[in-house]
Amino acid sequence: MTRNASSSPAAVQAHPADRFLLIDGARIRYRDEGHGPAVMLVHGWTLDLEMWDPQVQGLQDTFRMVRVDRRGFGLSGGIPAQDGDAADLAAVCYHLGINRVALLGMSQGARSVLEFAAAEPAQVSAVILDGPPAPDGAAADQDVPLVRYREGIHSDGIEAVRRDWARHPLTQLRTRDERSHALLAAMLERYTGTDLTSPSAGVAAPDIGTRLPSVTAPALIINGEFDLPSRLQAAGRLGSLLPSAQRALVGAAGHLPNLDNPEAYNRLCRAFLTRHAT
Repeated sequence: MTRNASSSPAAVQAHPADRFLLIDGARIRYRDEGHGPAVMLVHGWTLDLEMWDPQVQGLQDTFRMVRVDRRGFGLSGGIPAQDGDAADLAAVCYHLGINRVALLGMSQGARSVLEFAAAEPAQVSAVILDGPPAPDGAAADQDVPLVRYREGIHSDGIEAVRRDWARHPLTQLRTRDERSHALLAAMLERYTGTDLTSPSAGVAAPDIGTRLPSVTAPALIINGEFDLPSRLQAAGRLGSLLPSAQRALVGAAGHLPNLDNPEAYNRLCRAFLTRHAT
């Protein structure tokens, strides 16, 4: 029996800063805050644009912070498709009149950022990749037991999948800050599992490796010092393939360094963006 994969209405509420744009039949949520050079922030799997609250608060004095719920995540509608995220990001930029943008993508969102940067190199001033997966599609899925979650959502329901995922090493916070824990818990509770039940479920992530040489913008690859060994290795691999890349570690942080140690994370981003995005 297939259980209901939807989140309860009480778990999903709009914010006064939320804006929505209809793109190819899907209603995409975004927020546009701050002033200065444009920076677009792209969340990871099961998360949404609210993961970037600490970065918007810390950087909107200098940068225009545009953050998006990827298709099928958060409050965005549509069927999730990693190979279509870049087109959605480009559509948001066009709608907002942004001709030059820096990109910050976390985990699965880093792949979307790389797709955009490879497709529109003249539009991208700089790229920040946070905890990115391996560049080839098959290896990118090895850290997350998606087959188990797809089976689990049909047999046990979305709540069981959320509980299982909340125990995964990639979702563990090192910080004791209650606000970060509450923010992460709220995002996981909003995750509906649409990507696990969609017709495209089971399709491997697109292979971006062969397109990396066309990503000519300066790149910063960030990991938490306690990120998974596979993600640290993936960062090293990406650093060797990108034409202009540097790496940085955020101390006292796991796979979610922007929540574990936001002050150090924001300092890294501010310094890099000040050099390359302005």
